[in-house]
Parts: sequence; structure tokens; C-alpha cells
Amino acid sequence: MVRWLWQSLKELKPLVHLLFPLCIHWIASEMANPALVDISTRALCYGESSCAQVIYINGIQQTVVGVFKMVAIPLLGQLADEHGRKPLLLLTISTEIVPFTLLAIHSSKGFVYAYYALRTISEIISQGSIFTISVAYVADVVDVSKRAAVFGWMTGLSSASHVVGNLLVRFLPEYYIFKVAVVLLIISPIYMAFFLAETVQPRQTQESSPQSLNKVFKVVQGRYNSMRSAISVVLTSPTLKSITLVLFFYELGMSGISNVLLYYLKAAFGFDKNQFSEILSVVGIGSIISQLVVLPIANPLVGEKVILCTALLGSVAYGFLYGLAWAPWVPYLSASFGVIFVLVKPSTYAIISKASSSNDQGKAQGLIAGVQSISDMLSPLAMSPLTTWFLSSDAPFDCKGFSIICASVCMLIALVCACIIPKEPSSQKVDDDAAENIEAPLLS
Repeated sequence: MVRWLWQSLKELKPLVHLLFPLCIHWIASEMANPALVDISTRALCYGESSCAQVIYINGIQQTVVGVFKMVAIPLLGQLADEHGRKPLLLLTISTEIVPFTLLAIHSSKGFVYAYYALRTISEIISQGSIFTISVAYVADVVDVSKRAAVFGWMTGLSSASHVVGNLLVRFLPEYYIFKVAVVLLIISPIYMAFFLAETVQPRQTQESSPQSLNKVFKVVQGRYNSMRSAISVVLTSPTLKSITLVLFFYELGMSGISNVLLYYLKAAFGFDKNQFSEILSVVGIGSIISQLVVLPIANPLVGEKVILCTALLGSVAYGFLYGLAWAPWVPYLSASFGVIFVLVKPSTYAIISKASSSNDQGKAQGLIAGVQSISDMLSPLAMSPLTTWFLSSDAPFDCKGFSIICASVCMLIALVCACIIPKEPSSQKVDDDAAENIEAPLLS
């Protein structure tokens, strides 16, 4: 066990300057979630424990983010392949500084509205993109046979960061939460700028015609060709096509639950930031164990597909228990399934990485993440009105978590799709590397 742990840590050595600033960023981002529910409810609901306005504004934000992420994530993934991982990582982890600063200054109604507006823009750029580009960075420096374990360490460190963020929220006075978060958000890109090494040689672009319209046309045409290339990478692989379908339905259900869960718990059981941080910490602590210990041991024994199906089964149980919660202790029981369902992401990263050639890592991860953005766009359109309806006195029957049950059905569909993922031919990756796609530089 000690030897295995030492070998795993050796694999992480080239990633220290990537993972350290990411952990700081994740801690700061997580601090906003439990506190924001109380702040936004107090600013917008005029003394009530919940109201339609706060649920709808959160839903609108997620819908807008989902719409633009469909383009932003694949675009950023392609740019990371062509112009380097480091500049794109610096861009994406810096976007939350301004919106967090607003709530660090004041939490009145006007500042809350301004926060949501600016946070929407920052999440379009950063949500999903940070992990997508980081996964591509890992693929640059880690051997394919060891990526699943490293992805497990990455997501495990992400969970550990979330636990730290939730513990800070649990014990910090509300007045200091966003102030501390802003300091951490500033430290992260500064550290990365000084210490992170680039792994991709930026492509040299030739100067084109000096006419402005011609330059714009060249950029648009190059972007279109590159997007077609990314789509081709996914569509020509049975495994990538199947995992895209799995992640679409999984994200449709899980993002729907995540968007309304804390507001549902506040309205149904009167939870505040302390209970929110406790529940999120339960998920995080279990996630650390499963990703840092269970995944590296189980993956060589059963493979990514079995792990993915087991994790999806756990996500279904997680959703149904929340939706049917009949007492304040049930959400804590449901949160314990985070030990299992958190393995969905590292297992899918490993499957996608194995099914992609070395030069297409950013394209494949980015395009599939873009498809998940469609789910992020669609889920609030159904979840926000459905949750508001069943939390109100006009509900057709007494089931406050009915919307969460509906989202769980989507994850059940993802489980069925995961069970029939075809096995990628062992020669495909070699063939892909031997016959690399030749495409024009995007900005030539």
C-alpha cells in the first residue's frame, strides 16, 4: 500500500504547479455556494425562507451559461491545443475575481444582481473549461496507462478543496467569506503565471492579408474547420459517441439537481449555510477517499466502464433519496452516495483520453464538455419552474422534491447508455497517431 501510494505521488510530481493553484481556486469557488443561498435569499426574498425570484434568477444564469458554453468550451479546448495550455488556464481561473469582489464589498440587492450578471460571464469562460484544459495538460505529461489514476487524484484533490472551502464557510463569519475568497482567487493565477510550465509548442501563424475583412474571414473559416475536425474526432469513434450520450443525460440530471438543491433544502427543511456546508462536506470527504484510494486500486482490476456504471448507479440513488426526503436527516444519507457517484468524472476522463489520439486530447475533451453544456442549458428550463411549483401551495400533490426525482430519471437513462458502451479497438489509438489530421492553423 505504501509502495503504491509512493508510485502514485511520483506521477503527480510534474503536476504540482498545476494542481496547487487549482486547489486554491477550487477552495475559493466552493466558499460561494453555501453562503450565496443565504445572501441572495435575504436580499431578494424580503424575509421569506424561499421565493420564486431567487430560484428563477439562478435558473436563468445557468441557462445563459449553458448556451454560451456550448461554443466557449470547445473553442477554448482547441485554442489550448494550438496556442498552449498555460495562457488559457490563466484566463479561465482569473474570471471570478471581479464578481466575488462585488459581494465582498456589499450584499445589497443591487450588488447581488451585479454579482449574478458578472458571474454569468465568468462561468461562460471558466465553468468546465478549467478542468477540460487541465485534463489535456495531464495527458501531455502522463503516460496513457496511468492517466485514470492521475485523473482520480485530480478529482480527489478537487473534492478535498471543496471540503476545505465548506469548512471555511462553516466557521467564518459571513462578513469575511467573500473577502477571503477574493484573496485566494488572486493568489491562484499569480502562482500559475510564475511557476507553471507550458507543455504545448504554440503553432506559428503566417501573416495574412492586411485587409481587416479578410483577416476576420480567415479567423472564422479556420475556427469552422477546426470545429469540424473536433466533431469528426468524436463521431469516428464508437466509444466517444457513446460516452457523449452518457454524459449528456448524466449532466442533464446532475446539473438540474445541483442548481436547485440548496434552495429546495432551505424551503423544505429550513437549512442555512451551516447545514449546507455540513452536507457538502459529507460529499467531499467521501469523494476524497473514493478518488484517491478506491479508484486507483479498482481501475486496474475492473476497468473504467465498470467503475462508471457503479458511479452512475450511485448517482441515481443520490437523486431519488433527495427527492423523496421525508426528514431532515435523509439529505445527509443521500449526500453519503457522493462517495460513489463522484467517480463518474474521472472514469469518463480516462475513457475519453484513451479513445483520443495525443494531438486530439483538447478537441475531444472540449467538444464533449460542450455537449454537456447543452444539458446545463436545458436543465434549468425545466427544473426552475418545476421546483418553484412543487415548493408552492399550488402544487398538484405533496412532493416538494418532485423535480429532483425527474432529474434522477435522466441519470438512470445515462446508466443504461453506459452499460452498452462499446470497447474501443486497441489499434485505433495507434492508427490515429499514425494518420494525424492535417488542418490549417486557426489564425492563419
